[in-house]
Amino acid sequence: MGKVIAIANQKGGVGKTTTAINLAASLAVLEKKVLIIDADPQANTTSGLNFSPDNDEKRTLYEVMIGSISIQDALIQTEIANLQMVPSHINMVAVEIEMLDEQDRESILKKALAPVRNNYDYIIIDCSPSLGLITVNSLTAADSVIVPVQPEFFALEGLGKLLQTIRLVQNGVNPGLTIEGFVVTMFDGRTKMHSQVLNQLREHFKDMVFKTIIQRNINLSEAPSHGKPIILYDVACNGTSNYLNLAKEVLEKNKN
Repeated sequence: MGKVIAIANQKGGVGKTTTAINLAASLAVLEKKVLIIDADPQANTTSGLNFSPDNDEKRTLYEVMIGSISIQDALIQTEIANLQMVPSHINMVAVEIEMLDEQDRESILKKALAPVRNNYDYIIIDCSPSLGLITVNSLTAADSVIVPVQPEFFALEGLGKLLQTIRLVQNGVNPGLTIEGFVVTMFDGRTKMHSQVLNQLREHFKDMVFKTIIQRNINLSEAPSHGKPIILYDVACNGTSNYLNLAKEVLEKNKN
């Protein structure tokens, strides 16, 4: 059965979608079968993998969540052979209202994923930056969470609400949910504050912080505008090696 990993942080601009896209692509290049699910109404993962939901807005995660299609009907093949995607659409903003009266509304995504879990080694969910019902669905469906953290002064303080939400999900609908790890993104070793925050994270969360650091890299910012993961945009850049190393670290953690 494939492992489901949610990429989550309620703070915007921390490299969440960049991490979702490039971790998924790197795992696929390392010969794992991967599904990436765009659970964010902004649909940045969708466009970052060269697909516009407006081309066919009847086959997105929104339709899956409201039960009008199965998840198999929403699957899209990306440019990478082992990587498929379920796209998002701005319509996702209405899902939380439409799910309010649903029974077991926190488990809708988990149930939708059940028929395809065995088809993949990893399922990566790019969560919405809000901590609403869509994110709760993602955390309920997940086995673990990877939290991207930007090395800035309020990084630790900003994690509080997310960790509280994770605890609520653990205590309620998904007791098996674990934190896969915290990954530091947009790191600039020339900046003293970045090194201080990294040290704080490692002091506070110990081995839960990935050894791999995602360095600040202009190509990582440019790649989504070309609809490509970094490994297809510039195979030789630091961003590619960083995310390949992160993928290898994830694989190492999940060997057993």
